[in-house]
Amino acid sequence: MQREYSLIINGEKVAGGRGTFDVLNPATEEVVAACPYATVEQLDAAVDAAEAAFKTWQYSSDEERKAALHSIADKIEENAAALAEVIVKEQGKPLFLAQAEVGGAVAWTRYTADLEIPVEVLEDSENKRIELHRKPLGVVGSITPWNWPLMIAVWHIMPALRTGNTVVCKPSGLTPLNTIMLAEIISDVVPAGVMNIVTGESGIGSGITGHDKIRKIVFTGSTPTGQAIMRNAASNLKRLTLELGGNDAGIILPDADVDAIAEGIFQTAFLNMGQTCAALKRLYVHDSQYDAVCEKLVAMANAQQVGDGMAEGTTFGPVQNRDQLNLVAELVEDARANGATVLCGGVQPEGKGYFYPPTIVANATDDMRIVAEEQFGPVLPVIRYTDVDDAVARANATEVGLGGSVWSSDLDNAQKVAQRLECGTAWINGHAEVLPHAPFGGCKMSGFGVEFGQEGLLEYTVPQTLNINK
Repeated sequence: MQREYSLIINGEKVAGGRGTFDVLNPATEEVVAACPYATVEQLDAAVDAAEAAFKTWQYSSDEERKAALHSIADKIEENAAALAEVIVKEQGKPLFLAQAEVGGAVAWTRYTADLEIPVEVLEDSENKRIELHRKPLGVVGSITPWNWPLMIAVWHIMPALRTGNTVVCKPSGLTPLNTIMLAEIISDVVPAGVMNIVTGESGIGSGITGHDKIRKIVFTGSTPTGQAIMRNAASNLKRLTLELGGNDAGIILPDADVDAIAEGIFQTAFLNMGQTCAALKRLYVHDSQYDAVCEKLVAMANAQQVGDGMAEGTTFGPVQNRDQLNLVAELVEDARANGATVLCGGVQPEGKGYFYPPTIVANATDDMRIVAEEQFGPVLPVIRYTDVDDAVARANATEVGLGGSVWSSDLDNAQKVAQRLECGTAWINGHAEVLPHAPFGGCKMSGFGVEFGQEGLLEYTVPQTLNINK
């Protein structure tokens, strides 16, 4: 018997006013569960509930909010097995990765709980004291994607609650179920109206981004959608945190130890089947090491066990949805038609499920779509270079700038090269690692604002200068 899922509005479970829609398992294409389809009127009710709750929640103490987040973390842990299973069934990733996502959600919630909101003393003289305080904004609208549905919801919601805001969340219609479970957990801990969730597609996202009672939008997703959100948010000058698309480049310097770095490159390129904003998506390799790197990556790709995430031994799950699978296949075929060499993978298996094997594309060039566009799937193009300055220029020759990496045995030189990359985070001998204490965000068309750490926390606040004449 399938579990029932509901909207949560003002602390109550509510059926969708437009009925339900089916959530599919990408490994089997079977229905996981029916999800409630909210109306725009229900969105308005959720925002009204959040606005009413804000009137008292904004004055809750730091101790109350810290305790609430720790209690939420406890409850996520208590429900870890059920959350992980639902993530696998609606998102597709292998069970071990879903379990890691739940564990990360717990750790991030606890870290956020213990962050402090500073009061900065700007002057304290004989006649005057000036303090800089941080106040909550109001109702925060969270719009989350389908690739890390629990983790990214935690990234959005926990700092909002910690700083005294209230929340209306709309998860992706492809992976809404575990986010509804998270909202139920949160709703059991905080006062009614502090946490609300509405699910559905048509009109709900635009309704959130244009809503005059919502004071901030935090969004993770594509650049075109981020641009639409920014235009829609102008009506009341909403604050925005936009973590948008990336096409992260990695550069292997000629002195790198290929044996030492190959595993790290493979894992960070194919993390979550490549469906990670900050995954390594373009790999620039010096001509002297090109063949050796390709050989190592192909061996690792061929060693993966592709299958249903709930099946024992699966290391590599499906692409999450049919549209993304079709895009990945299209980009590989375009590269093949334009002279690239598909060293492994590159063919969809027959049968049910949105499966695509890990694919290494050699002899790729910058003008191929597989390099110029973000594939967001299980494919890595490998590009030759002979001059490091040229590799840096080519890595930077894109409108986006989320992350980038340099791989080398010479850390001093690698740091100099990494600092020339036009991206929000530059890793050395690693990639795609995000940490709760290290601010993360993009530049150029990869968005603006940061998440994580105190810098990310304060994005959910407005500064107020308190000027005291003694």
